[in-house]
Amino acid sequence: MEHYFTNNNDLKSELKTISYQVESYEFLFLSDNGVFSKNKIDTGSKLLIETFLKQETRTHLEILDVGCGYGFLGVVSSVILDSQVDMCDVNKRALHLANLNLEKNKAKGSTILSNCYENIKKKYDIILTNPPIRAGKNIVLNILENAKKYLKEEGSLWFVIRKDQGAKSIAKILEKSAICTIVEKSKGFYIFQAKFS
Repeated sequence: MEHYFTNNNDLKSELKTISYQVESYEFLFLSDNGVFSKNKIDTGSKLLIETFLKQETRTHLEILDVGCGYGFLGVVSSVILDSQVDMCDVNKRALHLANLNLEKNKAKGSTILSNCYENIKKKYDIILTNPPIRAGKNIVLNILENAKKYLKEEGSLWFVIRKDQGAKSIAKILEKSAICTIVEKSKGFYIFQAKFS
């Protein structure tokens, strides 16, 4: 099986369009083989963005979407919060799609080829991530624990993890360095907000 966190240049391209509506906004996303949740918007990502948008009323933020895939979290948050978004991923095809989706939805942002935070150079108000569980616990913890270094003083990390994929044990580890709050629970998904001291 091809993983969405690897690059395979031989993988045949089959572009598809996915629509998504939230509040009065309508989005169209291009997706393809070799990227996470290629046929529909992932349930966890959807719950994460909708929970986050209910809580976050500020605009003109600087947002980082880590492991962005084709750019769902970054694009939606950029448009609705009128904010600048950077989106990073290790998958080149995902980043190509994310660039197309920024343009398609008139979002403000850019993409960065980066394994976790490897090529991230600045600090953000918000970091959003649906971490790649299948890449292994070390990668997930790298993304969550190291968010602290890339957040502004009052910044926060928002993430989603399924209960059966270790949501509570991962949150417990994160609680050593952050105040970690379960903001929403639905269909086995937990939405967390973490603030680092």
